[in-house]
Amino acid sequence: MTNRKIIIVLLAAIAIVGLLVFAPHNAKDRAQAYQYNEGTIFGTLYHAKYLCDKDLKAELEAELQQVDASLSMFNPQSTISRLNRNETDEADRMVCEMLNLSLSVNRATDGAFDPTVAPLVNAWGFGYKSGQLPDSAQVDSLRALVGLSALHLQGDKLQKDNPLAVVDFSAIAKGYGVDCAARVLRNHQIRNFMVEIGGEVVTEGVNEKGEPWRIGINKPNDDSTSTNTELQDIIALSGKAIATSGNYRNYYISNGQKIAHTINPRTGYPVQQDILSSTVMAPTCAEADAFATAFMVLGLEEAKQVLKGQPQLEAYFIYSNEQGNVQTWTTEGFRKLIVK
Repeated sequence: MTNRKIIIVLLAAIAIVGLLVFAPHNAKDRAQAYQYNEGTIFGTLYHAKYLCDKDLKAELEAELQQVDASLSMFNPQSTISRLNRNETDEADRMVCEMLNLSLSVNRATDGAFDPTVAPLVNAWGFGYKSGQLPDSAQVDSLRALVGLSALHLQGDKLQKDNPLAVVDFSAIAKGYGVDCAARVLRNHQIRNFMVEIGGEVVTEGVNEKGEPWRIGINKPNDDSTSTNTELQDIIALSGKAIATSGNYRNYYISNGQKIAHTINPRTGYPVQQDILSSTVMAPTCAEADAFATAFMVLGLEEAKQVLKGQPQLEAYFIYSNEQGNVQTWTTEGFRKLIVK
């Protein structure tokens, strides 16, 4: 066989080996597509989009149901419900994680975030109970039940200084649920996804267009029906979580006064601050959720001070200035995400 024929044979062999090596990989890539799941959880909707060769809806919903079974105030058999009724002192992994995070954010915000504020939330007509508006004496009485310092975790045992104390993680349960769903996807080695529950979002990688995920920030329009939705801004997000807190949709009017659902744990009264909408970006959605709630309590200037000591956070505030005009304020890192 001539040298020329030997070279041709070798090239043909290399081509065949190349097909054998790369064909399965290419076939897998062609088989993958962006899956889309949606459903109801925590009294709202969830959405998940991810690049995968199979549908993981059942697994995602099973994980979200685990969160509900641990943290839901509306599920009488949840771990937190049973702890609140003093039927048990055993806190499961999720409750322990939420208590530890709550303690951290509580310290960082000088008590502005406190899941033991539940009795006051209920007294003002929100939460899982409702009733007549409290007077100052009732507020003072209920404030005695508020304070994370009265809760003590020893291993997986929760001890309460006052047996009447109630813990409500509703302010961060959605964010935590998003984190748990994202963990399911990451465990499947999925690197391109978006998970959203009631406006709280975690993203990774890129969308179908190969671009960072586009996430909208709503204008804080007074619309308790959620039918009037306009976007204030759009950001490009990848590898981070965001959560938004606002009083513009969860409120009611009593004797001509607007009663907002965010209750200040430090005063016992509904928040009357300048921030209309607080959006926070953080490594986890639960952390973003907790700080977004706390910043609604603190107001713009105090929130700015807290942010100086939390370099892992970026924030976007929509607020009302002294003249009543709506304006925005962002950290430098968040400003870079805004899509022009």
